[in-house]
Amino acid sequence: MIVQIGDVLVSSDILTECFCCDLAKCKGVCCVEGDAGAPITIEELEQIELNLDSVMSDLSMPAQLVIAAQGVAYNDKDGELVTSIVNGKDCVFTCYEDLEMADETVKNCCLCAFERAYRKKAINWCKPISCALYPIRESTLSNGLTAIVYHRWDVCKDAVVKGNNQGIKLYQFLKEPLIRRFGQEWYDALCIAATNLPE
Repeated sequence: MIVQIGDVLVSSDILTECFCCDLAKCKGVCCVEGDAGAPITIEELEQIELNLDSVMSDLSMPAQLVIAAQGVAYNDKDGELVTSIVNGKDCVFTCYEDLEMADETVKNCCLCAFERAYRKKAINWCKPISCALYPIRESTLSNGLTAIVYHRWDVCKDAVVKGNNQGIKLYQFLKEPLIRRFGQEWYDALCIAATNLPE
């Protein structure tokens, strides 16, 4: 089922399925698995280049060498602009840190270097919207409308379990990036649509 909010077509499972990232279990593996970098816009490429010096020392030496050789982004096989990757999978902007979470320390958790710097108030830009929205993926249709769908990936199975245990729907978990991408008014309309979905 598809729900249309403004000029955005929304797959209804975004409104009905539960999801809540469980970093203690997955350790941010979505940043290092896959065969291409994260999709970015030209504007985001400018932000990456503007803030690169602030995070470069947090990146691995292989990542720094990739950036020096080919830059921070490339066009993938579909011609889409994506972040550069290391060894055919890891995003060059990944970094690793032990995180204190509730009653445990999560060792060697993968984080986005830009988001970490942003949360420390070292920079004013967080990270590409495609990363913030995951596991929602966005595409532009031939008629000019935008479509967003729930991308199911086995590495996120613990997030599904946690979301179900806590009763958090995917659109609720991703409230902040959805508002960042589409605006508060659009998100409010999405919430109304979610409450009005047929059982």
